[in-house]
Amino acid sequence: MSNPSTPESQLPTESTTEARSFDEIFSEYEQNHSRQREDGGKQIEGTVIAVSAESVFVDIGFKSEGVLPLTAFQSSGQAVKPGDKLLVSVKGRDLDGYYELSRTKIAQPKDWSSLEQAFAEKSTIVGTVTGVVKGGLSVDVGVRAFMPASRSGVRDAAEMEKLVGQEIRCRITKLDATDEDVVVDRRVISEEEERLAKDRRYSEIKEGETVNGTVRSVTDYGGFVDLGGVDGLLHVSDISWGRINKPADVLSAGQQVEVKVLKVSDASGKRRISVGMKQLQPHPWDSLAGKYKMGDRIRGVVTRVVEFGAFVELEPGIEGLIHVSEMSWGKKVRIASDVVKPGETVDSVILGINSAERRIALGLKQTLGDPWAEAGQKFAAGTVIEGPITSITKFGAFVRLAEGVEGMIHVSEISAEKRIHHPQDVLRVGQTVKAQVLELDKEKRQLRLSIKQMIPTSLDEYLAEHKVGDIVTGRVVEVLEGEGSGESAGVELGEGILTTCRITKPAAKEDNKAELKADVSSLSFMLAARWKGAADSSGEKPKPDPIRAGQIRNFRIVKLVPDAKQIEVELA
Repeated sequence: MSNPSTPESQLPTESTTEARSFDEIFSEYEQNHSRQREDGGKQIEGTVIAVSAESVFVDIGFKSEGVLPLTAFQSSGQAVKPGDKLLVSVKGRDLDGYYELSRTKIAQPKDWSSLEQAFAEKSTIVGTVTGVVKGGLSVDVGVRAFMPASRSGVRDAAEMEKLVGQEIRCRITKLDATDEDVVVDRRVISEEEERLAKDRRYSEIKEGETVNGTVRSVTDYGGFVDLGGVDGLLHVSDISWGRINKPADVLSAGQQVEVKVLKVSDASGKRRISVGMKQLQPHPWDSLAGKYKMGDRIRGVVTRVVEFGAFVELEPGIEGLIHVSEMSWGKKVRIASDVVKPGETVDSVILGINSAERRIALGLKQTLGDPWAEAGQKFAAGTVIEGPITSITKFGAFVRLAEGVEGMIHVSEISAEKRIHHPQDVLRVGQTVKAQVLELDKEKRQLRLSIKQMIPTSLDEYLAEHKVGDIVTGRVVEVLEGEGSGESAGVELGEGILTTCRITKPAAKEDNKAELKADVSSLSFMLAARWKGAADSSGEKPKPDPIRAGQIRNFRIVKLVPDAKQIEVELA
């Protein structure tokens, strides 16, 4: 390619070239290269004339164009196009005859003093690799210098061989004038440039912006994305709204991705960038309105299990929680993993939806049917049941009547003969007991049971031996609603057998006699003296005293209900 600044009339033609002597051509070559050496440490302005997939071609006023790698612009996010002006330094020439350029100012030492100055200022210089030696490379920087293999910037011997004959940028790390010992480092230059590029790129990235990147590596917890010189962490939870088991299932090294910058932090001097892919997609909850409703029976996959419940994915990005309390009717589940496992497909019922908090409550046991639905018919009051004791507390024992249905025997309903201080004194878990249903509350899902109602008592025997109409004897315990003029009275028919007497007419006024003090031990004597005598000395039947507490009287049974253990009497 020709120099655009040279007039076309001045370009050499084939005839003029043939007429020129070899000495003239060699002299021109020497002048051009001496100009290169003179300008080697200076920056000159060039004009971009072309941009290829890998290189940027620059007119620097020499016979041949200079070339820059396109990555020098891409790493900093800078765009370049034909016509742009650039300040560059000449490093050397490549195999195709193009001048290798650098965008940084490079010194080319000419004597020992310039080497000392470059060493003191830690400036970048240009040298030519002359050969591979033991432990590294030999470099010509005006004098012979040694570059350790570890500081060459290449990985193996084959790559070191490729450096021979090339001009490189380096820095003097050791300079001993006495022994003329010079050590140079090439790797430190690339590390500094990389660090500067990272700093620049890091300052350019802003939270909330969308950027393109390349997946550099994939781990178990996500992937690292090259954002143009800096890495961003793409966590597995930010790849997709749906559940992803392994990042490698959706990511691979070299993959081009579009991500959103979620967070840029510099905590404790550690620069970190978090990015996400799913944030560029609509959230599944945004289109969920009306899709699910309470009571719906749905199927999903258990994604994870925690101590208090299990999360079930209903669709990508939509999860519901089955709490341990909603896993079984029949037993108390303490750990969710005892019932379900990750990856298992389960049916559940929607118990609640909270769109604001993006939560769905699910129930597993509801898919099995509610055992309390028929409890009212199966366990009505008075029903005798039999079942094992499932647990014991200080106030009672719980008995399983059916799967998912339990009843409680209060400590006061265990025995009628003695006072029980703690249920475990007479009962144990697993023991099968018979009990009678005292009360059922279907709404509260509660059943009250009694064992003592199953044990025959003196009342049971009394009920079995009598019938309505029988005349019985009892002691008036108290007169209700005013003594002497009440309408009912409490009567004791035997030890622990209490009933109510209906009084059909007003009781007579009390006389001045002292109240009779009843003596149960003399019951038969008093009955014979008071009620079994036919008449007094005048031949007339004595009038009964007005009813009052302590009297022993005859009563007629008017109502007797064995099942409910109820007795009602009236004065005979």
